[in-house]
Amino acid sequence: MSLPLRKKFRSWSRPSALLALAAFLAAAPIPEAWGCACGCGVYDTQTNSMLPTQPGGMLYLEYDFMNQKQNWAGTSSASDDDNSDKQIRSNFVNAGIHYMFNRQWGVMANVPVDQRYFKTMADDGGIQGYSHTALGDISLQGVYTGFSPDMSSGLTFGLKLPTGDDTYANFDRDTELGTGSTQILLGAYHTGAITSDDKWMYFADGEWDEPTLIAAGYRPGAEVDAVAGGYYNNWRAGSLKIAPMAQAVGSLRWRDSGPAAHSGDTGYQRILLWPGLELDSPSWKVDAGVGFPIYQRANGNQLVADEYYRLIVGWSF
Repeated sequence: MSLPLRKKFRSWSRPSALLALAAFLAAAPIPEAWGCACGCGVYDTQTNSMLPTQPGGMLYLEYDFMNQKQNWAGTSSASDDDNSDKQIRSNFVNAGIHYMFNRQWGVMANVPVDQRYFKTMADDGGIQGYSHTALGDISLQGVYTGFSPDMSSGLTFGLKLPTGDDTYANFDRDTELGTGSTQILLGAYHTGAITSDDKWMYFADGEWDEPTLIAAGYRPGAEVDAVAGGYYNNWRAGSLKIAPMAQAVGSLRWRDSGPAAHSGDTGYQRILLWPGLELDSPSWKVDAGVGFPIYQRANGNQLVADEYYRLIVGWSF
């Protein structure tokens, strides 16, 4: 089995938020309910560059990568012999749009195409690898930013649809590219200034992902992902803003359930430190970063990654 990841907006403030997030994730029990082994939920959080600041739209392409090959049990690494799965290497390519009709209401849509290589032990004891590329689960969301004139706070709400392939014969149910379920998405975000001169800024975002309509006896785990970060806002080269960022990303995922689920090896808690860099021009935005786990707690035996990569290129219109 493996440890989860995937995408959108946030809400907290300053260093105390990071401490509160870490304390919550470290202390919260892992319920016996649901989970997902692909590890993609971490990409469901968003950095400052993707948060709306004015009416209008943004088209973007996002590339995410993770290579899960370390077996993990509880809060430490475990023997590879304890897990029949040996490697899950995933490439995610997402095409999306954010559009704000005015300073209060907007919409978001995200269409993923995923490629996954899965190496596992066969019934005869040999090791076999399988590669599959397919459409993932499309998400559609609304955005409300009417809490303040500067659009610094917002709510997101919508659905993740069961458009992804969840029937590929050589993948387990929890490693399929699609979940086979309709999921409710609820999120919130906030941005603000750390210093009065606006040279240091912060942002926060959180999203709750709750599976509802399920198929084929498999319910993926409910998940909460949150990020809190800060960046320096005063480096410029002409019209280009260069903003180094530091972020903490936390995930809490419940166990999978249903007769098709491997409940004992799903569900986890995780905190990542995620340094990054944002390049921002009047029309183009580039956001790149790498996440490193500093705390992981997994039910049973699950595969985890040493790093999580993300690159976003956006065009504003």
